[in-house]
Amino acid sequence: MYGPRQRPEMAIHKFTRLIDAGEPIPLFGDGSSERDYTYIDDCIEGVLAALDKAHGCRVFNLGESRTTSLVQLVELIAAALGKKPEIAWWPPQPGDVPRTYADISRSSRELGYRPRVTIEEGVKRFVSWYLDTNNRAAEER
Repeated sequence: MYGPRQRPEMAIHKFTRLIDAGEPIPLFGDGSSERDYTYIDDCIEGVLAALDKAHGCRVFNLGESRTTSLVQLVELIAAALGKKPEIAWWPPQPGDVPRTYADISRSSRELGYRPRVTIEEGVKRFVSWYLDTNNRAAEER
């Protein structure tokens, strides 16, 4: 999950900060690993739907269910910032899996959960929030 106020050590926040500062991004492996990045607004909608529609104790996966490669993620962030990323390539991390994503079939069926914010749109929103936050902080100094 990502979006405004995301923890700074998480990938999207960390990569945004590093690209913005002109610092190298550490990427492990060849950049082809894929993850399911879910924007916070979609998660909130899923949680609210679970509160309204779920009966009893049920487990629901809330995710995007569409994967994005690490290289694609860096390209999207760089484009949103209007900067060229510098990448520091590292060997693959032991035990890292090549692809992860959420199975949202139960959430879709029982809650009507449908993620709406694409990674492309979500990264733009995050970068906009990041820049606004950093500009405000700079003005306050």
